[in-house]
Amino acid sequence: MDIVCLDMEGVLVPEIWIAFSKASGIPELKRTTRDEPDYNKLMNWRLQILKEHGLGLKQIQDVIATIDPMPGAREFLDALRQETQVIIISDTFTQFAKPLMVKLGLPTLFCNSLEVADDGTITGFKMRIQDSKLNTVKALQSIGFHTIASGDSYNDLAMIRASKAGFLFRSTEQIMKDNPDIPAFTEFDDLRHAIEGALDR
Repeated sequence: MDIVCLDMEGVLVPEIWIAFSKASGIPELKRTTRDEPDYNKLMNWRLQILKEHGLGLKQIQDVIATIDPMPGAREFLDALRQETQVIIISDTFTQFAKPLMVKLGLPTLFCNSLEVADDGTITGFKMRIQDSKLNTVKALQSIGFHTIASGDSYNDLAMIRASKAGFLFRSTEQIMKDNPDIPAFTEFDDLRHAIEGALDR
């Protein structure tokens, strides 16, 4: 039995931190997992910047409320879910993701959680498990699923390589150059056709 594992930001929805960087006027926050492979290092750096600027969860959620899925993402997911099971595996947080999941038709999401003080200050974050994308794929495989994975960033490469089929989607030139053996796509129809071609029939 197959199950498709998709990254969220950069694949189905725009990068939340890039949107918040633009809205807040803090260019440093444009840095994402496309630039920094070490997620813990990236998040601690982000939280320090938020602290320096006196920004908290509400300000980020206000920006997220204005974000829509990428054009075609909802249709892509709807079509894919007609063919097989789909899980979104993301390093985002429950406090960020809910309104975006509603706009995507409430697909299953595995992600992490933020630690938030009473005044809305983000004091830390709790990862569901370490190396969550790779370990989730391995766990699914251990209970009989064949995984097919797609993402755009450094932190997606392990789950892509551990799966029976894997694809980059709207990734960076550097990541594609460093991983020329992984098929790369920029259009949802092409990615859907590649995924459907890898399904057990």
